[in-house]
Amino acid sequence: MSTELSRRGAVVLSAVCLACLMFGLEISSIPAILPTLERVLHADFKALQWIMNAYTIAVTTVLMAIGTVADRYGRKRIFLVAIAAFGITSLICGIASSVEMLILARFLQGLSGGALLICQIAVLSHEFQGGRVRAVAWGWWGVIFGIGLGFGPIIGGAVVAVLSWEWVFLVHVLFAAVAFVLTIGGVHESKDPKASSLDVAGIVTMSLAVFCLAFYITQGQDLGFASSKGLAILGVSAVSFIAFLVAEKISRRPMFDFSVFRIPAFSGSIVGSAAMNLSYWPFMIYLPIWFHAGLGYDSVSAGLALLAYTLPTLVMPPFAERLSLRYQPGLIIPVGLFTIGAGFMLMKFGSAAAQPDWLTMLPGCLLAGIGLGITNTPVTNTTTGSVSSDRAGMASGIDMSARMVSLSVNIALMGFILASGVLAHLKAVLPALDGAQLRAIAERIAAGDIASAPELTGPVVHQALASGFGWVMLYGGIGVWIMAALSFLIFNARPVRQAEAHGTK
Repeated sequence: MSTELSRRGAVVLSAVCLACLMFGLEISSIPAILPTLERVLHADFKALQWIMNAYTIAVTTVLMAIGTVADRYGRKRIFLVAIAAFGITSLICGIASSVEMLILARFLQGLSGGALLICQIAVLSHEFQGGRVRAVAWGWWGVIFGIGLGFGPIIGGAVVAVLSWEWVFLVHVLFAAVAFVLTIGGVHESKDPKASSLDVAGIVTMSLAVFCLAFYITQGQDLGFASSKGLAILGVSAVSFIAFLVAEKISRRPMFDFSVFRIPAFSGSIVGSAAMNLSYWPFMIYLPIWFHAGLGYDSVSAGLALLAYTLPTLVMPPFAERLSLRYQPGLIIPVGLFTIGAGFMLMKFGSAAAQPDWLTMLPGCLLAGIGLGITNTPVTNTTTGSVSSDRAGMASGIDMSARMVSLSVNIALMGFILASGVLAHLKAVLPALDGAQLRAIAERIAAGDIASAPELTGPVVHQALASGFGWVMLYGGIGVWIMAALSFLIFNARPVRQAEAHGTK
């Protein structure tokens, strides 16, 4: 019997890890092809941001809803639907003939990707519940996620060089077909027995609130943050969120159980989820621009240089799981976050060197990747492991909502900081040029299009780009340090709360 279970467990883990690989590649391989999309599809800086943001906004919008739907109708069933949808939408992305079509296809792909992500975590959490077995399963999940993220940039660059950018998307059609077969053959169906009905009001209001907030942040600069349109979108988000709180308060079976935030391990790990996506993951979107435009590397070389940033996420998860079992996540997660921040600070110093290159960036890239590898898997494992298994969909939905909301916000915010840093440098060295003209030049430089500013000398352009990236790295480092301190405080609030609980009794 144990051999049979072991074989089935391997099939389940293979299905989940293949889905994880698809999701990871779809995040990390796209930045490497953005320069190609800029040229082939004539995409400007805003369009390039939208190619990334359309995906993350869509993922964020459906996370909580899919977690609830999976708990109600079955995690295997929804997982199969998500795999099929991801394959179909990847095909649409691969045949897109314009930037507008690609952005729309990316949004649809993000909807299915959000469902894919939530279901794989819920399935993994339900199938592997024992301490050591669970640690091994989550360790493999972290390794495969690291492969997807770590090799995505070089895979994207190599695919563009050997084939074409379309195949970065089309490869997922094959992956989805294999994952679909493995899921049918190995995964057991599981549901939340208490989820007798859907929280439709909660799903609609939460999804609308998140979508409007992400849209306002990503498009606020174009609409005008204080314009009537911008404020109307923000108002819809606020009203929807208030309606969501009311709906969850009166629902017999709310999809968002606020009581889980009373568990310090859950709350501390959620802060860790948000912190990683405040710093490490959104910066992956922009780091290829620095390697390509700032250091002058081609697509393949930039992808190879980016491995220093992403490869540690491949080798660290099993080690991180062993550390968590020995020292507890309440210490490992904050330490991992602090390490990410230290890496950002080293990258800032490396980018400011007299002659920056991949060697000056190497220590910071490695340290940030090590910190992410220490943090990522324990965060997810702790989040889902701190609640009952029948609420795994809800817990993973909250976890991934924290990640994707933070990612959507910080992709836009880092882009704004990068362009602002470039603009500030240009204003300082070229005060005679018109402000509007400088702003347009700054956006092109921030997108890596340094050849489109012939009116500026090479040193000025590169110094401006280095200044902008210095601002972004400083933001990422300080931001994740603050979140590390907050996570540590929340985790270590447990003894106080337990004492209060005993005193009450």
